[in-house]
Amino acid sequence: MKGIILTGGAGTRLRPLTHTGPKQLIPIANKPNVLYCLEDLREAQITEIGVILGDNQPGKVRELLGDGSKWGVHITYIVQGAPKGIAHAVLCAEAFAGDDPFCVYLGDNILKGGIRGMVDEFQTKGYDAEVMLCRVPNPEKFGVAELDAHGNIVSLVEKPKAPKSELALVGIYLLRKNIFPIIRGQKPSWRNELEITEALDELRKHGGRIRAAIVKGWWKDTGKPEDILEANHLLLDDVERRIDGTVEEGAVVEGRVRIGEGTVVATGSVVKGPAVIGRDCVIGPRTYVGPYTSIGDGSRLVGADIEASIVIGDAIIEGPDKIVNSLIGRSVTIRSAGNRLPKGHRLIVGENSTLDL
Repeated sequence: MKGIILTGGAGTRLRPLTHTGPKQLIPIANKPNVLYCLEDLREAQITEIGVILGDNQPGKVRELLGDGSKWGVHITYIVQGAPKGIAHAVLCAEAFAGDDPFCVYLGDNILKGGIRGMVDEFQTKGYDAEVMLCRVPNPEKFGVAELDAHGNIVSLVEKPKAPKSELALVGIYLLRKNIFPIIRGQKPSWRNELEITEALDELRKHGGRIRAAIVKGWWKDTGKPEDILEANHLLLDDVERRIDGTVEEGAVVEGRVRIGEGTVVATGSVVKGPAVIGRDCVIGPRTYVGPYTSIGDGSRLVGADIEASIVIGDAIIEGPDKIVNSLIGRSVTIRSAGNRLPKGHRLIVGENSTLDL
């Protein structure tokens, strides 16, 4: 079986962070989102992977993933260009997939539990397709599947006004080559895209057997800032304590905290887990890093107060104003003179920005 990871899309809901790179490269718990997808494929014994490139700085995807050898896989790059839908991206990979079954994995997904069981079932049972589903409170915002009593999909509708179930498509599909002629016969939807839900439903109408796999852990579509912060929260719940840097006398590191090599937590600073701090950072003096915070490599926090946030890396944060539930881009500088009111700032700051609070 082969794997196909999608790294295209405009990422409009994540601007300004996506003005400087694809959304799939935003780090969550200090790891780019797309690597979680790649690792799920590798753990399912899928090592031949096609990466679909969009038109938002695809060179950054190539720079991160290279030929895949660093990650124990082999990568082939496939250019989609402008976003024309998931089904269109799948069609772009037809030559790469050849006669082999393949797994399509959206590169902005985070999934706990992996896909190994789903892949094994698909290979053993010989379904025409298998689709990962998750129960959600707002199914009208997703593609929605209706199942029969045996777990087979009997209908698929994209963003229905009156959903027939709470089961949303999460963006992981196991497919065979019989999907390609169906996609070629599709017409663009109202949003000018080739919809994968329509292609799968057409496959079903042609007699294809489509199986559902239900998420057993948790799943997040990281298309919005609040989704990324929630995924960071969920991943940090599993972090283990490991201190590879230096904690000076008079500094406090509590709970499950991972600190990278070359990082110094200075006297008078407090770090409370779960939290992750990368390599070559300076934390302090007089800095508080609260739970559910990820600080990327090369960052410097002095007299700062931050909690439940992501700092992508190479950032400077100075001053006592509290920062909460924030996404801070790479090479951002934030300075504050102090705020007498007991409130926090919630920030979404793009790369190479400077803020004086």
